[in-house]
Amino acid sequence: MLFTQTWFQGFYFENDRRLAATKIHVATLTLTASACGTSRNVPSYSELQKLGTVQESGTAYPINMAENIIIRVQSPEGMKKITSTKRETAAAFLKKVAKEFGFNSNGFSVYLNRNKTGEILSQNKTLSLLKIKHGDMLFLFPSSAGPSSETMDTQPHSSSSSSSSSSSSLSRSHSAPQIPEDEIDQYLSKQEGKIYRNRDPQLCRHGPMGKCVHCVPLEPFDEDYLNHLDPPVKHMSFHAYIRKLTGGADKGKFVALENISCKIKSGCEGHLPWPEGICTKCQPSAITLNRQKYRHVDNIMFENHTIADRFLDFWRKTGNQRMGYLYGRYTEHKDIPLGIRAEVAAIYEPPQIGTQNSLELIEDPRAAAVEEIAAKLGLRKVGWIFTDLLSEDTRIGTVRYSRNKDSYFLSAEECITAGHFQNQHANPCRLSPDGHFGSKFVTVVATGGPDNQVHFEGYQVSNQCMALVRDECLLPCRDAPELGYAKESSSEQYVPDVFYKDKDKFGNDITYLARPLPVEYLIIDITTTFPKDPVFTFSSTLRFPIENRDALGETQDFHSLATYLSQCSSSLPFLDIVSDFHLLIFLVTNEVMPLRDSIGLLLDAVKTSNEELAQTWKKSEQWATIEQLCSTVGGQQAGSLDYAMGGPSIPASSSAMWSCLHCTFMNQPGTEHCEMCSLPRS
Repeated sequence: MLFTQTWFQGFYFENDRRLAATKIHVATLTLTASACGTSRNVPSYSELQKLGTVQESGTAYPINMAENIIIRVQSPEGMKKITSTKRETAAAFLKKVAKEFGFNSNGFSVYLNRNKTGEILSQNKTLSLLKIKHGDMLFLFPSSAGPSSETMDTQPHSSSSSSSSSSSSLSRSHSAPQIPEDEIDQYLSKQEGKIYRNRDPQLCRHGPMGKCVHCVPLEPFDEDYLNHLDPPVKHMSFHAYIRKLTGGADKGKFVALENISCKIKSGCEGHLPWPEGICTKCQPSAITLNRQKYRHVDNIMFENHTIADRFLDFWRKTGNQRMGYLYGRYTEHKDIPLGIRAEVAAIYEPPQIGTQNSLELIEDPRAAAVEEIAAKLGLRKVGWIFTDLLSEDTRIGTVRYSRNKDSYFLSAEECITAGHFQNQHANPCRLSPDGHFGSKFVTVVATGGPDNQVHFEGYQVSNQCMALVRDECLLPCRDAPELGYAKESSSEQYVPDVFYKDKDKFGNDITYLARPLPVEYLIIDITTTFPKDPVFTFSSTLRFPIENRDALGETQDFHSLATYLSQCSSSLPFLDIVSDFHLLIFLVTNEVMPLRDSIGLLLDAVKTSNEELAQTWKKSEQWATIEQLCSTVGGQQAGSLDYAMGGPSIPASSSAMWSCLHCTFMNQPGTEHCEMCSLPRS
C-alpha cells in the first residue's frame, strides 16, 4: 500500500515545525505502509529522515534540508543572503562571505552585533556552537575603511541630523559615478536645513525649553510653510526635494534620480532594428507631463543696474533685439530653505544677427577664451538673457506689455532653446546613476511689464522638457508661439507618446495627446531681483566698448582702448582701470597683441581685488607694449600716453565713431562734418 502526499512550495509542517526544502517547489512523497504506519495519514519528521529521499519527476533528493540555514550579512554596500548549515565551521562560512562580497580572506570582519561586538573569528567551531540560527543577521565591516556604525542604512532616521545625506550617499557610492558636485551643492548638502520657529505665546503651553507642534522646527520641504511665505513659493528648492526623498527610515537608500530617455535602448538582439522591429525591453515609456515641484535655482540677482542698463543700450539705440550669456556664480539663497541663487556679474554678447522680432546666433570663435577668462576670475556661465521689447510711446519711454497669462510667458521655440542650453550645462548630482540631473542654467527675458516698463523675468524649463529637447522630440508651432508639438514616429526615429492632463468644463481631469502641447507645462518661473546695495565684481566706473557691437558703431580695437585709457584720471588706481570684463576679453582675444598666456596675474588681481598684484603686472613688458600701441594708433609719440600721471589725452574725434546731433548718422573717426547731412559735428 502506497501513501502519496503533495508538498507545496517547499515547506512541510508538523507541530509548527518548518522544514525548509530550498530545492523543491512541488514534490511528491512516496511512502510505504511499513515505513509510515497504516494508522497514520501524515508521516512524522523523524520518519521522513528515515526515508532519506524525496521524489520529484523521477529524481530523488536527500531529505537533509533541516540542516540548511540562511544567514543575512549586511555591509555598507547592502545586504546579501548566505546559505550554510548548522554543522559548518566558522572558517568555511567566512570563506563563503568573502567570495560573495569580493573580499580577500583578511579584508573584512564579521560581527554578531552592529556595534562591532561578538566578532566571528576564523576557527573550527560550528555555527550552532556560536549560536547562529536560521535567519540571523550578521554585520560586515571592511578592515581598510573601518566605517562607523552610522554607515549602516538601517538605523532609524533622525531628521534633525545633518549626516543623513552623507550616510545615504555611502550606500550609493558603488553604483553612481563619482563626479564632483558644485561647491554650492556640497555646502548645502552639509546644512541642516531646518526651519526654526519661535515659541507662540498664544498656542504654546509649555516652558521656554520645551517644544510642541506649534513651534517644533519644520522640514525644508514643508508645503504649508512655503505657501505662507510672502510672496508664496510654488517650487521647493532642489536640495529640499532631495531631503524629502532621502527622509524616512531607509534614509533614501534606494533613491535614484533617473534621467528620462526618449530613445530606443540599444543592444536588443531579439528582433530587427527600428523600424522593422521593437519590443517592450527597448521601447521607451510614454511620458505624461507634470508640473515640476522643485527647481534647481530659486533666485536670479544682478549685482547692479549697470550690467542690465548696458545690455539694454543696444535695443535703445537700434530697436533690434539682443542676446547675451550671463556670467556669475551660484550662492546660497537664504530666503528659501536650502535655496540657490544665481548672481550675475557680467553679460557677454556673442556674435549674432538681430532684428526687431528675431535673433540668430553665429558661431563664436572666442567662446573658449571667454570661458577660460571667466574661470580664472571665479565666474561661470549661469544662464542667458534676451530682449523682447517693443516701444509703446517713445515720448515717455514705455514699452508694450506683451507676455502675460493671455498670451504666453515663453514661446515654444524659446523653451526648446532653453532646454538645449540646459542640456549643455547639466547639473552634477551624486544621486543620479548618470552623474548628472537637471541643470542650474537659467533664462532671463527683458520684456515689458504691467506698468509698461522694462521688467526682467527669470525661467527654467523642466527636466521633462530637457529630455524631449535632447532626444529631438519637441517642435515649435509655426502660427502659435505658445504651443509646442510632440513629433510623431517615423522610419528614422521612434518617438514615445507624450501626454498632458487638463480639466474640462466640468472639472474632470482629462488626458490629452501633446499634439499640440501648451508650453506652460514645461516652464518653471524664477524671481529676478536687483540688490538694495549694489555689488561690483568689476569696479571700473568707465565703459569700455562691449564686444560684437560693430553694427552700433562700437568697436573693440586699440583706438577704443586708447580713448578708454585717456579718460582715466591720475588718481584712479590701476586695478579700477583694468577691472572691466569686456576690457579683459579684448586684451586676451585681440589679434594684434593677445595676452592669453601672460594675463594670469592680472586676472588674479581682479579676482582678489589686489592692487599690488595689478601694479606688478603693470610693470610687465606686455603692458608696456600695449601702451606703445595705444600711443601709436592715437597719433601721439611713444610714451606720451601717461594716463596715470595726468598726461595729455587722445581726442575722442580721432579714435571713435560719432553720432550726428542733427540726423543721428554714425560717422567715421576723424571727420568734423556729417557725411549724411553735411552739418558740423558741434
